[in-house]
Order: sequence, then C-alpha cells, then structure tokens
Amino acid sequence: MRYRTLLPLLLLAVACKDRDAGPDAPIPTVVNVEDVHSYARPHEVRVRHVSLDLTPDFTSKKLKGTARLTIERSELADSIVLDIKGLAITSVKQPGGGPLPFRAGIDDSIKGRPLVVDLPAQGDTIVIEYETGAGAEAVQWLEPSQTAGGKLPFLFTQGQAILTRTWVPTQDSPGIRQTYDARIHVPLGMRAVMSAELLKQDGEPGPNNTTTYSFKLDHPVPPYLIALAVGDLEFREIGSRSGVWAEPSVVDKAANEFAEVEQMIGAAEKLYGPYRWGRYDILVLPPSFPFGGMENPRLTFATPTVLAGDRSLVSLIAHELAHSWSGNLVTNATWSDFWLNEGFTTYIESRIMEELRGKDYADMLRSLGRQSLDETMADLGATSPDTRLHIDLAGRNPDDGMTDIAYEKGAGFLQTVEAAVGRDKLDAFLRKYFDEHAFQPMTSEVFVAYMNANLFKGNEDAATRVNAQQWIFEPGLPQNLPVITPVRFTAVDAQVAAFQAGTSPDSLVTTDWSTQEWLRFLRALPDTMTSAQMTALDAKFNFTNTGNSEILFVWLQHAIHSNYPPAMPALDHFLTSQGRRKFVAPLYQTMMNSATHREHARTLYAKARAGYHSVTRNTVDGIVK
Repeated sequence: MRYRTLLPLLLLAVACKDRDAGPDAPIPTVVNVEDVHSYARPHEVRVRHVSLDLTPDFTSKKLKGTARLTIERSELADSIVLDIKGLAITSVKQPGGGPLPFRAGIDDSIKGRPLVVDLPAQGDTIVIEYETGAGAEAVQWLEPSQTAGGKLPFLFTQGQAILTRTWVPTQDSPGIRQTYDARIHVPLGMRAVMSAELLKQDGEPGPNNTTTYSFKLDHPVPPYLIALAVGDLEFREIGSRSGVWAEPSVVDKAANEFAEVEQMIGAAEKLYGPYRWGRYDILVLPPSFPFGGMENPRLTFATPTVLAGDRSLVSLIAHELAHSWSGNLVTNATWSDFWLNEGFTTYIESRIMEELRGKDYADMLRSLGRQSLDETMADLGATSPDTRLHIDLAGRNPDDGMTDIAYEKGAGFLQTVEAAVGRDKLDAFLRKYFDEHAFQPMTSEVFVAYMNANLFKGNEDAATRVNAQQWIFEPGLPQNLPVITPVRFTAVDAQVAAFQAGTSPDSLVTTDWSTQEWLRFLRALPDTMTSAQMTALDAKFNFTNTGNSEILFVWLQHAIHSNYPPAMPALDHFLTSQGRRKFVAPLYQTMMNSATHREHARTLYAKARAGYHSVTRNTVDGIVK
C-alpha cells in the first residue's frame, strides 16, 4: 500500500490503548509515530529517497555538495519540514527549475533546527545545496597521525541516534525509512565506502584530482544507517558474501579475526530467516570510533579494540550481524523503544554464539551481561523510570536511553518468554515477526499486541507468567527472569575464593581460560586490593600489558581503585589511543570518584578530548568537570 493511500486514514500511530489487551484484541498499526526528536511531519510530507553528491574537503573539514530528496505528500501539503543541525544551506530548488523558498527555525541544543521548504504545486523532488558546519557531530575528521598508516587523513560518519541531520538534510527519525544513493568525490589515492552497494568507481581522475565512487541502497532504512567512510583502505574477502575493509597495516589481522563471519550468517539464517542485505562486510575504523560496532547495512563499522588476536571478542560482530534482522530490518519507530533494536539483538547475539561455540560459551556471555545489568540497575535505582524498556526521552538526548537496560533487560525479557513458551515456539514467532514486519518501524505497543495474537493466543497462562506489561512499561527487574548458571564459571569462582583466602596467583588453576572466564575472575575480585595483591596478580598474569581490551579495561578499574602505580602508564595510553565510549567514560568516572586521581583525569582528558568522537566527548564532558 502506498503512503498516500494511508494518509487519510490516520495521522499518528494507531496505538494499543490497553497495554494489557488480550490475544483477541486487534493489532494496531505503525505508520506515522510522533517522534519527539524530529521536526518532521511525515503525515503531510515524507522523504522516500535521498540522493547525495558530496565532496569531502579535508582542509576545511567539511562535506560539500547536494542532497536530492524524493518526497511523497498529501494533496494539501504545501511545505516539507526537515531536520538539520549545523548545516549551511546555500539553496533549495526544483531539479532544473527555479529556487524554492526555505527558512530555518529556532535552534535546539539537542534537535538542531527545522528546515521548512515551500513546495511547488507540482513535483516530487527538491535539491538542497549545502555544506556541513564546523565540528559536525556525526563526522570525525582524522589527521594522518591519528590513523594506523600515518600517511593519509580519514573521515567517518556516525549517525545514531540523531546525528545524521548534521551531515544530511533529511527527516531524521528512525520511523521514516528511506532508500538512498550517493556519488562521493575523494582525493586520489583514497577510498570511499558506504552502507550501500558500490555501483561504480570512475577510473579516470576527475576535477581537482578526485576519484568518484557511486553507491545505491534499494532497501529503505532509517536515516541513522546512512554511513560514509573515506581513507586509505584495502579489502580482504573472507567468504562468498563477506569481507573486511581496513587500513593496509590492519586488514590481514582483521580478516583473520573475523574468519567465522560466514558461519555466523548461516547460524542467524537458520534461526530467523534469510539475510536480506546482499553482502555483509566489516569496516575496521581507526581507534577513535566511539562504539564497539555500528550495524550499518552491508557494512558494519567496527572498533579495532575487538582485534584481540584470538577471536575471543567476536561476539561483538555476532551482535552487529544480528541487527540485520532486529534494528535494520525491523526498527524502533522512536528512540523511546530502543530496546526493540538492542534487546532483541543481544538475545540473538547469544543464540548465534551458541550455534558456533556451544551453550556453555553462550551462557558465559549471558551471565556477564546479567552482571552488567545488575550494576546498571544499582546505579539507576530499581524504581527509576529509566529502568523501563519503554523509556520517556522527551526533552532529553536519546543517548540517555542507550544503557544496559535496553540491551540486557531487553534480552532478559526474551529469555523469560523463551522459558515460558519454549525455544522452538519463540524462534518460529521471531521469524514470522521479522518476515511480516520487514523494512518497517515498530513500537512497544504494536509488538505486545502482535505477540499476544501470534505467540500467546491459546496459551494465556504463559502470557500471565511472562507479564509483558511489567517488563516493558514498568521500572525495575521482574523476579521471573531466568537464572543463568554457567558451568565454567563455577571453577572460576573457586579460584576467586582461593585467591581471596590467601592462595598465591602462582597456585591458581587458570589453564586454557577464555576471555569470558578471565572477565568473571576480574569482576569478582574486590574493587580495591592491596599493593601486594595487585603486584602478585600482575606478575603472574601480566594484565597491565594484555592486548585484550576487555580484560585491560576491568584491570585498569582495579588499578585506579587500588592506586597501583605500575598500571598508570597503561591507563594513560589506553585513554589516549582509543575512544570507545564503553571504556573511556567509566574509566574517567572511576578516576573522578577518587581524590587521588581526579586531577590527573582532568589533565588527561584535556589532552585526549580532541581525539575523541563527539559521541564520546558529549558523555565525558559531563563526567570530567
């Protein structure tokens, strides 16, 4: 059904008024959900396609060019409202036609500004000439010295949650899916890659000694998944439909690290249906990338901190791949339902890893996630409204909802459903859910109604035992969450007890421990230990010099709490050599909580801040004061 056919029927999402509605209640429909983080009015005019023609200027650190928007509008609509933040708009016109009047509204520190364009009586396309502003939050420009090769500059974009509006003028809401194509003109010797199919690379140098790369994505995606990177990049194939992009000195290591990707794709397809995006490639970015990974379709953006050398951290790749179903295929309509992306994905991640490495391994991942959830619950408080899955983000940055509540409580909800109905029924339901809602937005209310009708109908007792209302719309952690007891953690806990009872690290039994077992061991130790304990552990296991970022992160927290000087150079290097927010923010927080380390945190952050992406800076600015 085309959009205009739907317009007279409703203005906002038809929401389920009774969240406790039973399995016979009608299933509501998601069409135009009100998004508090967007100025767009999609019930009047909706962007359907974005066509970009952009040139990155590495001197001015700006992207310059045009965005050609294909729109669909109701018969009475005379203007379109777009989201922009920091963009300098030069002109708006019809293709081959005259200028169109436009005006930018009042600036909001979170949302940016509305760009209102008056539409002509006829026509479904507008062309916007623009350039990004200085310090566009989605775009990070890196000097050659900040890359692995040290020869060429680099840029990458990070649009989630609402940063695409800082480099693309469009309706920047996850509920407004758009197809896109792009022509990117880059300096000779550099490569452009995008979250789309590469159509063409012009072989001859163009104006100003540039090479042009052309891309197209036919599947509609939320705008935050439009992604671009430009740099000194090489490719290595790792499977029939998968490969790795990275800087030349990194690409072979990355290809070896991600050798199991084809197995992951097969495992996910076996569970939840066909992979619908064609290729699945991975781009390993410079270390300033603020996240572990970003699930941009066809091209996951990944941090180099996952390259442990032993494939022990590749569950992160399983997570990003899982987004090809939960998040990219079926997307939270607004950021208040972020759990519909991340909770589902965290659950599927563990299922993929279980297929690859067995239940014992997956249970360790689930248990570590549960521990992180418990810590987040303790930090927020069990009655905090921010412990709900469906979260109120009005007037707030959507990044405020990107906590372990969405990830781990969301996964815990699906684990609870699995325990109530059985794994086979849940798998069949999820496959049906992805098939029937492919390339569509989703809300919590619609999901609950769909689940009642398609999973709990005829099994109302299971619905009662799960209690979706409590899980999704109420704070706290329900008591029906299944207990996870990894077999391999029992042995780890015995060694923790032995160490705390005085056993020397030399006598601990740790042979062939996985990263997950080491994380369990380190997390179970007291935050603060004596100098003798820290020295003995470091002498035996060399934690300060480990190349495993997850293990080093936990060890450095102990080092700060315990005032362990030998680890301080490693702490400084870790915080100045990578910008992954998961690591950076807690370490600065731990330092700021310590009178001993507080001033050093301020000095170190002043040195490192310029090298972090805005996503990381925006978080740490609130910590280091």
